[in-house]
Amino acid sequence: MVTIYINDKPYEVAEGKTVLEAAWENGIKIPTLCHHPELQPIGACRICVIEIEGMRTLQPACTSKVTDGMKIRTNTERVESAVKFNLSLIMANHPHECMYCEADGRCELQKLIHIYDVKPIFGVNVDLDKEIDTSSPSINRELDKCIKCQRCVRVCSEIQGMNIYSMVDRGYESLPETEFGIPVYETNCISCGQCSYLCPVGAIYEAPDWKKVLKMLDRKEPGKVYVAQTAPSVRVAIGEEFGMEPGSVSTGKMVAALRRLGFDYVFDTNFAADLTIMEEGYELIDRLQNGGKFPMFTSCCPGWVNEMEKEWPEFSDNLSTAKSPQQMMSSVVKTYFAEKIGVKPEDIVMVSVMPCTAKKDEITRPQQLVDGIKVTDYVVTTRELGKMARFKNIPFVNLPEEEYDNPLGISTGAAAIFGVTGGVMEAALRTAYEVVTGEKLPKLEFDQVRGLEGVREAEIDLKGKKIKIAIAHGMANVKKLLSDIKEGKRYYDFIEIMACYGGCIGGGGQPKNLDADILKKRSAAIYSIDEMSVLRRSHENPDILKLYNEFLEKPNSHKAHHLLHTHYTDRSKAVRKAKKAEESVK
Repeated sequence: MVTIYINDKPYEVAEGKTVLEAAWENGIKIPTLCHHPELQPIGACRICVIEIEGMRTLQPACTSKVTDGMKIRTNTERVESAVKFNLSLIMANHPHECMYCEADGRCELQKLIHIYDVKPIFGVNVDLDKEIDTSSPSINRELDKCIKCQRCVRVCSEIQGMNIYSMVDRGYESLPETEFGIPVYETNCISCGQCSYLCPVGAIYEAPDWKKVLKMLDRKEPGKVYVAQTAPSVRVAIGEEFGMEPGSVSTGKMVAALRRLGFDYVFDTNFAADLTIMEEGYELIDRLQNGGKFPMFTSCCPGWVNEMEKEWPEFSDNLSTAKSPQQMMSSVVKTYFAEKIGVKPEDIVMVSVMPCTAKKDEITRPQQLVDGIKVTDYVVTTRELGKMARFKNIPFVNLPEEEYDNPLGISTGAAAIFGVTGGVMEAALRTAYEVVTGEKLPKLEFDQVRGLEGVREAEIDLKGKKIKIAIAHGMANVKKLLSDIKEGKRYYDFIEIMACYGGCIGGGGQPKNLDADILKKRSAAIYSIDEMSVLRRSHENPDILKLYNEFLEKPNSHKAHHLLHTHYTDRSKAVRKAKKAEESVK
């Protein structure tokens, strides 16, 4: 530990910390735009400048390391003047379109402009003719609003290992562009949306389907049934959109908000997570007992599915064929539930509330059609649900706790933990262990698979049969693991993969938060739901058992495969180029 002085007050901080980290940890808010707790600091925006005794020039707090006895000033006239000047420069190269910007009151630049009372002293020099890239069903890119913070470039390379963007040109002409400036959807982009999650302004944002959904609910068609489903991790993050403490579990209020928005039924995607474990778990058991491709990979993350198809098509037979919980729920709603309430599948409108921008991409896949019908009609992110509720003046914090609708509302603790890295693996192991051994687990928690390390591995003893498992999250970690497997350096039987760091709790559609411990807080909330659940094993969910008895027959039956399973295609660069050449000839 070292002692530093911030504005004449002493603080004990850990050696190796930056001044910015030390200040934030002690409740002193130094402003910044390019910095994010998930990323390596680069000092690009110069908004976090401070005075350090003994140094002639102002220093960036994000890259300055603390030393014992260091004396720092964050609130002098010189510092404030520099911050205001730098904000004015950014303002001069940023359109003043706040009234219809998708950042919608969540813009970090706008907040600082207000806090420092910055006026446009340099005029506005913005190229408003830049075309908006809407090629992706998941994200839109409006680069005339870019402030050159490079967060999108860094998260895409440092954490995701995708390297889709790089800074081109110099100075205020520089922009985060794709290779040769091609539309983002023509690159190897996996639609994870981490670039939109970290963007501090409105330069990259999730495709705004919330507007279409609101308009649809305002103009309901007679005879149509409007259904919403909510993913496991949305309930531990949506409260942040309304000022609630990170890690608050807001399940009942979320259900109440969706009803007030106009949905006829609100179902829990956790139900389908239990269903996924039945299908995927029994698929794993079948491969272990009867042979099959190993390692078997989980398939519920659409970002990972995109990555596999685009860069690792040789592993396509290793993926479980089980659809994601979102798509399983939608398939069941438009078949089983449609029969229950006596309506045609095409008269049900299904809207998913997801933590993930890649879910918007997933619903466009032709493999996801059931009998020619698109089962999920719209996907809105957690952030978009927050916008919808605010737009309709729904007092989220003061709403009563309401229950999900049945018969698709009951779920287990095993389903709840789907929302965090390692959760799918743990849920699958709870069922696989008891089905294979015929015995109850002595302890339900698999501590070996929990935590936020990028790659975790363990060996599980299924009563004499040992299986090697691994968990990887954050695509850069995933790529390293896949390379080792491909080169024969590692062997596993079963692997859970999540494209986003932390799993769904860190999805690209989650509320933006600069809290360095946000993933830990959301993760703790997820596990608290499991601990408080009466049912904690997917194969003990009575409504799942009823669904099989009445409709699906048994896990991995012919009917279950028709409705709940999918297949994959090779979308590697070579295949895409060949297809493009073929289309140009036509």
